Amino acid sequence: MASKKSILIICGGGPAPGINAVISTVAKIFLKDGYRVLGLHEGFKGIFSEEPQIKEFDFAHADRIFSRGGSTLIMSRFKPSDEKINTKLFSDNNVKLLVSIGGDDTASTANRITGYLSKENISISNIHVPKTIDNDLPLPDRNPTFGFHSAKDEGVRIGNTTYEDARTSQNWFVMSTMGRSAGHLAFGIAASCHFPMMVIPEMFYKTPITFDKVVRLIISSIVKRKIKNINYGVALVSEGVFHIMPDNELDHCGINFTYDDHGHPELGNVSKSHIFNMLVQVKLKELGIHIKSRPVELGYELRCCRPIGFDLTLCTLLGIGVKKLFDQGLSGCIVTANSRGEVTPLFLEDLQGEDGKIAPRLVEVDSEFARLCFQNMHYIEESDYEAAKAYLPDPESYDFNKILSGEV
Repeated sequence: MASKKSILIICGGGPAPGINAVISTVAKIFLKDGYRVLGLHEGFKGIFSEEPQIKEFDFAHADRIFSRGGSTLIMSRFKPSDEKINTKLFSDNNVKLLVSIGGDDTASTANRITGYLSKENISISNIHVPKTIDNDLPLPDRNPTFGFHSAKDEGVRIGNTTYEDARTSQNWFVMSTMGRSAGHLAFGIAASCHFPMMVIPEMFYKTPITFDKVVRLIISSIVKRKIKNINYGVALVSEGVFHIMPDNELDHCGINFTYDDHGHPELGNVSKSHIFNMLVQVKLKELGIHIKSRPVELGYELRCCRPIGFDLTLCTLLGIGVKKLFDQGLSGCIVTANSRGEVTPLFLEDLQGEDGKIAPRLVEVDSEFARLCFQNMHYIEESDYEAAKAYLPDPESYDFNKILSGEV
């Protein structure tokens, strides 16, 4: 069997809805062309293992997993350092193509691996399929990364149920959702659910973010609604606000964070919604405002939900696109697809800045769409100062626009 040509599929980073759809499509189209299709468990960790766990696909398995959530291949965030590549994995299986599924880190690591293999006289192609529920990869024409819309859809389902609970119980929920550096997921969920307040990192481009400012934004919404005799609501905060918090804020917030190898706080170890809910409760008590609030964390439950139709179509197109680019003799590229269904290659250097890093795609808070969504929220403005004095000694300090402009 070793003489028969094969392809190897690996998945890096965290799960995203649609991974199985990509794997299924790639497997089917290469099986049709006479290739063996191998899947490697534990991502890059498997490439550096002397006993890699390999899954060989047939049509039945590929067909069965197509619309399922999660990943049929075990995923890992392992990043190689000084480990030695298991070159026998590629030579013994006559691997001709490495298909990597993940973010930009996964793409760059796959490129380095194929470059090393080339020096060992093992020539294989590498094509990368971009994946992240954060939607922060700067793809052309602002095309979404697969998994984003499915994760947002699941978040909206939970968000609408939570909002109904708030309305039924006449209380508030402080919700948090994933998004390391960009607030696309939080923005999409909050706007779709008509939440009266959302807080995303992109809002703080004029002033440094602090815990106090986030708390005042939430209380601004609570008080504005009380003025309107609405005693319920949901405030959604993107976890990305933690990533742009000044170090002194994190050092003095009373939370003992653990940090990953890149210096990022490991937010999966703490409940962001619990932190902000407690801070809001303390401030409400200080102000004498009697409002109940509860924390809701939108975290891992978004990553492995079943993909919606949009992502099933996109993932199918990307999977077929892998074969198209491979047949064209391309390597070291990312497969992308536009709204017209046209598949094109994208190279890492096309995305990297002068520093060699890929800047994340952020929410355009000055766009008309974002401004209209912000207008649909509830918060204190100058015209509310007199009515807000019934709840706040200094309403100006809770003015939404002034908080974000750095005036208060």
